Amino acid sequence: MGFNRKPEDNKEPAKQALSHPYTRLTPDCVIAAVESTGRFSDARILALNSYENRVYQVGIEDESPVIVKFYRPNRWTPEQIDEEHRFTRLLLEHELPVVPPLEIEASAAFPTIGIHDGFMFSIYPRQGGRAPELDDLDHLHQLGLFIGRIHAVGAGFPFRYRQRLSVEQAATNVSYLQEAGFIPHDLQAAYQAISSEILEAIEERRPDAPQFKQISLHGDCHKGNVLWRDDKPHFVDFDDAISGPAIQDLWMLLSGDMPAQQRQLLEIIEGYETFQEFNQRELDLIEPLRAMRVLYFNAWLARRWDDPAFPMAFPWFNTERYWSDYILELKELLSQLQLPPIAMPKI
Repeated sequence: MGFNRKPEDNKEPAKQALSHPYTRLTPDCVIAAVESTGRFSDARILALNSYENRVYQVGIEDESPVIVKFYRPNRWTPEQIDEEHRFTRLLLEHELPVVPPLEIEASAAFPTIGIHDGFMFSIYPRQGGRAPELDDLDHLHQLGLFIGRIHAVGAGFPFRYRQRLSVEQAATNVSYLQEAGFIPHDLQAAYQAISSEILEAIEERRPDAPQFKQISLHGDCHKGNVLWRDDKPHFVDFDDAISGPAIQDLWMLLSGDMPAQQRQLLEIIEGYETFQEFNQRELDLIEPLRAMRVLYFNAWLARRWDDPAFPMAFPWFNTERYWSDYILELKELLSQLQLPPIAMPKI
């Protein structure tokens, strides 16, 4: 419910909940979807932490539980989901630690995609593990090594249907917040000014420029999408698989001050180059990519605000204090964009 939106757009939470498609995902609906694939559920359901999609652990009689993902309606086409699934299966065939979906109907055009009550869904084996320790240089080295292997496969599997990383999308995200009425009146001028400067800075160092090779990526490779088990990382949730520069799958693993990030980067790149050459000119893209992610995140929250799960999970969003702090965050982003890019330390 934005500050400047029309009263009729500001639905009461109860009406908002009733009108959202995910309202139909009752426990009975979830079980029926799973059982439509020939599996018999023991009726034990656990909702897992996911906002973009809906994800559940469902118990199966005399077998291990499975993970069921119901895709957000109207987000991906069947071709885009199928391409993501084929990519993860290809990675597994190359003995990479990923978790592809299980087959639902071998003879179907999209064998790993089910449809129930208008929802596309997929089923995965349950995968345990813990988050990687990003302050552990050995963990970073292994992450770099396995991401290098993923990229070596991805370079030979160009996406046809998945999205490409695009600077124009960042501009679209800025425009959406302005046009949808989420920015308070007294902050609109400041938001427009600072976001315009950020977009100009990104334009000067475009991650989608021709000099940077665009390959098939995980796309959202932060530690929440990596499970550590058996002394190695396992990569999950390729839902945001995208075409883009290699650094997109590396920069989110960095944290701390510049010396700390340089040490981390050295380990990641050393592991990465065991299997795939890294273009060090892509280090200049880290801050533009970071800025693009921040611009995306806030537009994402705004676009999903009619989903009842979002106001519950992000109650601080869309408050006067939040937008004031956001303007300050954008100013810090602009300052970072104006600094020299991170450099590989000399050994």
